[in-house]
Amino acid sequence: MGKRRPSRAFTLIELLVVIAIIAVLIALLLPAVQAAREAARRAQCTNNLKQLGLGVHNYLSTHNVFPPIMGNWNLANAAPATPQVGSGTWPLGWAVSILPNLEQNQLYSAVNFSNGTQDPPNTTVSYAKVAAYVCPSEPLAVGPWVASSYINYAANFGGPASIASNSGIIVPMAGNSTSNCQCGGANIGSFGTQGVTDGTSNTAMFSEKLIGVGGSGVLRSAVNAKRVNFAVSPAGGYTVDSPSGVAMAAAYVAACKAVPGTATSTGSSQWNGAAWTGSHAGTLRFNGYSHVNTPNGITCSTSAGEDPGTYTTAITAGSFHSGGVNLSMADGSVRFIKDSINTTTWWALGSRMQGEVISADAY
Repeated sequence: MGKRRPSRAFTLIELLVVIAIIAVLIALLLPAVQAAREAARRAQCTNNLKQLGLGVHNYLSTHNVFPPIMGNWNLANAAPATPQVGSGTWPLGWAVSILPNLEQNQLYSAVNFSNGTQDPPNTTVSYAKVAAYVCPSEPLAVGPWVASSYINYAANFGGPASIASNSGIIVPMAGNSTSNCQCGGANIGSFGTQGVTDGTSNTAMFSEKLIGVGGSGVLRSAVNAKRVNFAVSPAGGYTVDSPSGVAMAAAYVAACKAVPGTATSTGSSQWNGAAWTGSHAGTLRFNGYSHVNTPNGITCSTSAGEDPGTYTTAITAGSFHSGGVNLSMADGSVRFIKDSINTTTWWALGSRMQGEVISADAY
């Protein structure tokens, strides 16, 4: 009978080598897995914006106009005994108006248009989470007002106000010119596709926007720079519908981009995307954005507070997708816009009636 050979165990060095190889494989595979997940999230975000575009066009087919950025502005002019915008009630916004067109009829049926977002009759609706209004790439996933009520998509209400105020697709209704809103002007009103003289395929309707954090005094950082607002005061000011608007807007953007890394936020930062049901009579910061600073740039105001109605702010589109943001155009299509887009082209995409010619390869 032959001698039995003793079994040979792994040595410590061999075990360490195997562990090292596994670690290297994980390190190589993890970025690929993360990239695949982000690609899926970006695809879902694109689909959400596509649904919003289709929802608006269904609304347009029914009402012959685009939905206004505030759906029940009449609250601002009602009797003082009723809860008002001026006493803390936020009017309902475009996201409520298009609910029936997103197959959210049950939620829409619970809306009380005689009250605002914060009023008890609308609590059930305001606290609900609507998946179509949330980008899966938003890492916070907790709203700055109510945890479940935030929105990651904002309506385009126009390019630099020094060129033309209310020049976007989703704007205040005609006649909403009160001291609280200051949103009067020749460029607003109820309009359909015939009012988009630049062409619906060349005009933005919705973009992504990150939800806000904190209030005043939040230090600028790589993490929150796209979430908070900063105060700037460029030389020459910023006048609405000015003949010298292009130069003024360019100076404003330059000042905004030059905000130092040590800057702290203004007091309105926490209201970015705070409530999907809500709009705001003063700044439209809740559910709107402007084509002033380019995508994923910082958001700026011309004072330490806010500039109501005149929109002398850069309420900037932003996302955590690498290199840009998804943009829903007024024709319902969705495009990915790079952060490196030319500022003038970005302004042109924000305007519906300025007569700009946009090259097919400009973005």
